[in-house]
Amino acid sequence: MATAYEPKNILITGAAGFIASHVCNRLIRNYPEYKIVVLDKLDYCSNLKNLHPSRSSSNFKFIKGDIGSADLVNFILLTESIDTIMHFAAQTHVDNSFGNSFEFTKNNIYGTHVLLEACKVTGQIKRFIHVSTDEVYGETDEDAVVGNHEASQLLPTNPYSATKAGAEMLVMAYGRSYGLPVITTRGNNVYGPNQFPEKMIPKFILLAMKGKPLPIHGDGSNVRSYLYCEDVAEAFEVILHKGEVGHVYNIGTKKERRVVDVAKEICQLFSLNPDTQIKFVENRPFNDQRYFLDDQKLKNLGWSERTSWEEGLRKTMDWYVKNPEWWGDVSGALLPHPKMLMVPGIERKFDGTDTGASAFSLSASDSRESHMVVPPPKNNPSTQKPSLKFLIYGKTGWIGGLLGKICEKQGIPYEYGQGRLQERSHLLADIQSVKPTHVFNAAGVTGRPNVDWCESHKPETIRTNVVGTLTLADVCRDHNLLMINYATGCIFEYDAAHPSRSGIGFKEEDTPNFTGSFYSKTKAMVEELLKEYDNVCTLRVRMPISSDLSNPRNFITKISRYDKVVDIPNSMTILDELLPISVEMAKRNLRGLWNFTNPGVVSHNEILEMYKKYIDPSFKWTNFTLEEQAKVIVAPRSNNEMDASKLKKEFPELLPIKESLIKYVFEPNKKAFSG
Repeated sequence: MATAYEPKNILITGAAGFIASHVCNRLIRNYPEYKIVVLDKLDYCSNLKNLHPSRSSSNFKFIKGDIGSADLVNFILLTESIDTIMHFAAQTHVDNSFGNSFEFTKNNIYGTHVLLEACKVTGQIKRFIHVSTDEVYGETDEDAVVGNHEASQLLPTNPYSATKAGAEMLVMAYGRSYGLPVITTRGNNVYGPNQFPEKMIPKFILLAMKGKPLPIHGDGSNVRSYLYCEDVAEAFEVILHKGEVGHVYNIGTKKERRVVDVAKEICQLFSLNPDTQIKFVENRPFNDQRYFLDDQKLKNLGWSERTSWEEGLRKTMDWYVKNPEWWGDVSGALLPHPKMLMVPGIERKFDGTDTGASAFSLSASDSRESHMVVPPPKNNPSTQKPSLKFLIYGKTGWIGGLLGKICEKQGIPYEYGQGRLQERSHLLADIQSVKPTHVFNAAGVTGRPNVDWCESHKPETIRTNVVGTLTLADVCRDHNLLMINYATGCIFEYDAAHPSRSGIGFKEEDTPNFTGSFYSKTKAMVEELLKEYDNVCTLRVRMPISSDLSNPRNFITKISRYDKVVDIPNSMTILDELLPISVEMAKRNLRGLWNFTNPGVVSHNEILEMYKKYIDPSFKWTNFTLEEQAKVIVAPRSNNEMDASKLKKEFPELLPIKESLIKYVFEPNKKAFSG
C-alpha cells in the first residue's frame, strides 16, 4: 500500500475494547517499525486478552489510565513522542446511555476534549483520527436509496449518539481554531470475535449457545448494516495512511439486514427453531429504524468490504463457541435492556491468564458483588463509619479460603483477586474493578507437598514470594491501601541467645538467622524489603493449625500421618483464633511487623498426646532425632520460639498456644469424634 502519511509513534485510546484491539493488532502485525502505545482504563467492556497478539511485540506498550486525566495524557504525549492519535475510547452502548447518560457525557465529550487540549498544548500531533458513529446522522428514511454522505446534517436521537456528535463538534472546532490535523470516521455496526456481549450479535450467539430466548426490541423490523471487524480494521489502516486532514470518512456497507432476520440466521446456525427461540420485548425509548451510509469517499482511497456476511457470521460464531468464557460471567449483559452495566464503579476484572479461563466476572447474581444503585444515606457522611471491602489474594490457598469464610460470617464484602501477583497490570485491574478498602495477601509458594519443592523450583518461588509480594505492596501503596501480608516465622532457628525451652523468643526487630531452605531465604528477603513500605502489615505465621483435621496442610494432620516425628518445641499459629484477629488488625489499620503466633511453645509430642487424648486413644507414634530427620528431607526445617508479646498487648484475649489448641482444635473435634 502506497502511503501518503507515515506515523512513527501512535497512541490508540480504548485499544483493549473491541474495534480498537483489532486495529492495534493489525498495525502491530503489518508495521513493526511503528511504535504503538495503548491507553485504556479497562472498564467493563475492555479485556487485555483482546491484545494478546500484540503484547509480546517490542513495539507495543500498554498504559492503564483514563483519557479524562489531563496530566496523564500530556505526560504520555511528551514522553512517548506521540505524533498520531487514533481515538477509539468511548462508551458506545445505546441501552446504557438511556440509564446513565452523564457517564457518556463524561467519557465521550469530556474525554475527547482532554485529548484535543493536550494535542494543542504539546503541538506535536500530525494526525488525530477521531472515531465516531453512523448514529450521529439520526434515522435514515425507510425508502431512501442514497445513504447519508459525510456532509449530511447531524440529527442524533439518543444520549449516546448525542455525545458522539458533541465530541465531533469539538474535534472540528480544534481543527479550525488551532489547525489540529483532525480526521473523523463514522461507521456502521461492527461485529466479530472479542466483542463484549452487550451488543446484539455476540449476545444472541451466547444466548443461542445456552438454548435461551433471543430478545428483540420492538417488532424486529429495524434495519442495520454490519461490517466484519477485520474489514473495519483495514479501513482504519487506509484512513491512517491516506486520509486527508479535515475530512470525514464513512465506513459502511450497502448490505442491510433486519434485526429479526439476524436473529433467525443465528438460530439456524445452532439448529434452533426461530419461532420458539425469538422473544419480542419492550422497545427502546427511541429505536432508530435505519442507518444507511454512502461509503464512496472511503472506497476512493482504495478500501472495499472483503468479508461476506455469511463468512463473517460463521467466523464469529466459531470464535464464541471456542471461547465461551472469554468475558466470564456476563449474565447482566445478556438481559434485554442491560442499563445497569454502566453504573460507575462496575468495571472489568482482569485475570491476565493467556488461557481460555475466564478473564472477567460481571455477575448480577454474585452475592459478593453489588451492582445495584443504592441511594446514599441521608445522615451526615462525616459521622458514618466507613464501609469495608476486602480484596483477597490466595483463593485456592488454605488461609485465603478461610479468610473468605470469615468475611462471610462477619458480613464484610470481599472479592478474590483474579490477577497474577507478579503482573502489575493485573493487580491494577483488580483494584480498579473491586475498589477495596484493604488488600490481603495470602498467596505464596510454600511447596508441594512441602518446602523441599522450592529447592528445585527456585525461579517459581522467587516469582511469587518475592516479585509478586513486592509488586502487590507497591501497587497498594500507590493506591493508599493497607496490605495485610501473611508471612512466615520460619526464618529463625534456636541459637545461643534464644535456646530451646528457655522462654526467650525472637522479637519482631530481630534479624533472621535461618537460611537452611530456599523457601525461608525468599521470605526473609522480601520481609526486609517490605520494611520500606509503610502501608504493609506483615504477619509471621508458624506451623499453622486449624480445627479442620482433614486438611493435609494442617500441622496436626501432617505429623499424625508421619511414621516418625521429631520432638522439639515450637511457636505455632492457631488459625481459628488468629485469622479473625488479622481481620480486626485490618480494621484498626495496624502496620509493621508482627509475630503472628499464640504465646508460648508446644512440642510435637505434646500435640500428639493431645491428639491421643481427645481424638484417637489408640494412636501411637515414634520419635527420631533431628540428625535422623535430615536424612529424609532435602532442606533443613526451622525450629524456634517467637515472642508474641506485641500481639498479646494489642489483643489481651489471645490464648497461650496449649489453651488455644484445646479450645479451638481438640475440644470441637472431640465432640465430633464422640458423636
